[in-house]
Amino acid sequence: MKFSIFGRKNGRSSSQEPTMKAELRQATQMGNDRSFSCYRPSVPDQPSALPVSPRERLLTVACDLFYREGIARVGVDRILAEAGTTRSTLYRHFPGKEALVAAYLEREDAMLDETFAGAEAVASSPEHLLELAVQGMAEDAFRHHTRGCPFINASAEYPDVASRVRRIVSEHRHRFRERLERYLRAAGRPDPAERAGELVMLRDAVLVGSYLDDEMTVRRDFTRAARSAASLG
Repeated sequence: MKFSIFGRKNGRSSSQEPTMKAELRQATQMGNDRSFSCYRPSVPDQPSALPVSPRERLLTVACDLFYREGIARVGVDRILAEAGTTRSTLYRHFPGKEALVAAYLEREDAMLDETFAGAEAVASSPEHLLELAVQGMAEDAFRHHTRGCPFINASAEYPDVASRVRRIVSEHRHRFRERLERYLRAAGRPDPAERAGELVMLRDAVLVGSYLDDEMTVRRDFTRAARSAASLG
């Protein structure tokens, strides 16, 4: 049985969906392991069975470097060198570095949507979806986003709230909270908006805390607090 947890789709137009889905398929082909979480696929050393477009290769390299080393520390020349491409190719697909940063965050957001859709497909009930959400947030922090939240990290480097990057971050957080609120409402929880806010705050905490503190302690504390917020026995 499938439960719908989505409202509107990410603000992306229908004309953008085929391109985004194709990129996600390529990213999946290039990745190694994926559970209920976002992930950053690695760039293959050997040619893959499917051709990788110049845009996708640039974006994959940039995503990996931005997340591991920070946006400001990674220059365009470094991205070009590791992607094995030219500046003209970069500017054919991205007007500048900020556009590449925006595409990085949009990919993270799209991958999260994909994994929530996967959870819908296997959930046996709204209660089960809540279980998957809590487990997935913990798993993501310890297996995939091991250097903090990409959206929080990007916000720290873009203090202007009116910038394109900060708008993407704000929209992502708003949709994520709405999604959790729908989960909670479907499961019959009282005060779903307030509880969703608590879960968003706890997710922020586990993504940052697992990078800074003892992983097992943070995971235990997060799981206990998140299950309490979601009223999971």
